[in-house]
Amino acid sequence: MTEEILDVPLDPAAIRLFYDPPGTLRMTIQGERSYPGVQLYQAWPLSEPGRHLSLVNGKGEEITMLDSLAVLEPEARAAAEEELRRRYLTARILAIPHIKSEFGVTYWDVLTDKGPREFVVQSLSESCVWLSDTHLLITDVDGTRFEIADRAGLDPASQMRLDAVL
Repeated sequence: MTEEILDVPLDPAAIRLFYDPPGTLRMTIQGERSYPGVQLYQAWPLSEPGRHLSLVNGKGEEITMLDSLAVLEPEARAAAEEELRRRYLTARILAIPHIKSEFGVTYWDVLTDKGPREFVVQSLSESCVWLSDTHLLITDVDGTRFEIADRAGLDPASQMRLDAVL
């Protein structure tokens, strides 16, 4: 089996995605081609999750694109969903008990859907992106993503703290 870049669309039923070795996504196509170390990307992970997917080889070259996870066979879809979950892990902020800004660095103490978290954001203008009038995406210094899905859903004290730094 050889690795090559495809110039024609693939039949999604021919794609097999699995982890081999554990933790490394691998793709085979009808047993003809094999791609170790495949990476899976979404064009719009927050606004259109599970759609517009790009499968990329270990050299960063696109192998193929898929319109949706739904076109994959169940086993391949499960591996793709796990890979996307790992790549686009985002904690949803539910409350902001404390936030402090000093010399362009912001220190956050928040409650998320994954438990309490503390993180640091440098340059709010570059690390905080409004996805809509009420939906905020925050990326900390380690590249971890946090989201406020609906600013109005925060308690009034959390909203005031957020407004004070943004």
